[in-house]
Amino acid sequence: MNKLRSGGLKTGATALRPAVFAAVVGIAGVLFSVTPAAAQGSASTPASAPARPVKVALIESLSGAFANTGEAVYRNVYWAMERVNARGGVQLPASNGGPRPLALERYDSKGQNEEALSALRAAIDDGAQVILQGNSSATAAVLIEAINKHNEREPNKRVIFLNYSAVDPILTNEKCSFWHFRFDAHADMRMAALMEVMREDKALKSVYLIGQDYSFGQAVLREAKKQLAAQRPDVAVVGDELHPIGRVKDFAPYAVKIKTSGAQAVVTGNWGNDLTLLVKAAREVGYEGSFYTFYGNALGAPAAIGDAGIGKVVAVADWLPNVPGAQSEAFYQSFRTRFPKPQDDYVHMRMQLMVEALAQSIERAGSTDAVAVARQMENANVQLSGQGGSMRAADHQFQQALVVGVMDKKGAPGVKFDVEGSGYGFRVVRQISAAKAQQPHSCTMQRP
Repeated sequence: MNKLRSGGLKTGATALRPAVFAAVVGIAGVLFSVTPAAAQGSASTPASAPARPVKVALIESLSGAFANTGEAVYRNVYWAMERVNARGGVQLPASNGGPRPLALERYDSKGQNEEALSALRAAIDDGAQVILQGNSSATAAVLIEAINKHNEREPNKRVIFLNYSAVDPILTNEKCSFWHFRFDAHADMRMAALMEVMREDKALKSVYLIGQDYSFGQAVLREAKKQLAAQRPDVAVVGDELHPIGRVKDFAPYAVKIKTSGAQAVVTGNWGNDLTLLVKAAREVGYEGSFYTFYGNALGAPAAIGDAGIGKVVAVADWLPNVPGAQSEAFYQSFRTRFPKPQDDYVHMRMQLMVEALAQSIERAGSTDAVAVARQMENANVQLSGQGGSMRAADHQFQQALVVGVMDKKGAPGVKFDVEGSGYGFRVVRQISAAKAQQPHSCTMQRP
């Protein structure tokens, strides 16, 4: 297991040196350890001890095939914590240490479950009180199980698990846990949002289903077949296959099969390089159909497909840069100012809301005790830049609005912003309220 300390983030300009990061994000509590007298240079008043940070561990793929997805998460969480720390950190009573900064530490799972479990043990040994992970539902499942066992075995070192992207529905259904909170819409919710657009595409008569061969990819294809049968029984499924996750370097054979099938559209939950390489291969073999995706709005996919994707690549998200409204626009522009490099252009509203929910829950608990924070997290309700959401206590599934966008050229109506400097952005074609996006659950929550 390779642990990477937070000081190594590369920004759009230069690397942030560790000392600078400590001052901004609060690893050493630098921002919040100086008394007013000390700040004025008083020799008679000694500086107080630095505020002890609330340690947050990010366990993610930070090397290998999906390193770009892990780094995208890191930038988002880093930025969100800067916002909290700039206003003084989490506000706790003096009896519990007073205001405390959030401190982010990186742990590289290398895309392997065993590495993620080793990272979890290391993070807890390092004093982490909050665990973040999301870019694999399989990894999330093993972390949930490990955290359940750890928290029962060591009640004085309990941790909570905040999940920003692992969207296998089982994680808030059969495998739901008091310690786990999901801030992304799960796969069934995302598929239902895509179906809102597919239902109106009356010319669509055939689709090809393809996904990564693990729990999430399997769940996407399973739900796609279920919802198509219920809402578009006239649409034929002409292909249905899974491929190894993160191991396919040449998707041309898959692209040829898609083209040969005659499918008018591809439905996929692929993410990271598995999506970028798939759409690139489809373009290269001359496939002219549409792509209904969960993550087609960034990480190289728009640039890979080019003009062929205009009006044909559809993506569902909790938020998109071209969501109408001055607050939304200002939010996006502030992120681009903070991270100006085109390749860093992937901002997630849900991750910002997740960190706001963490800060809110700690403050309402008046403590960093895992049980107290989790009980407050069950009732978290947060707003930021015109967006927001609330946690459903019954299953710990965050409830928020969803949007569906269609790829178009920058400058086209509704496409003020492009993606990663590609010249292509996503025009919002459907906004789905949180009330409409929610779905029933089968969780039986066991609480301490």
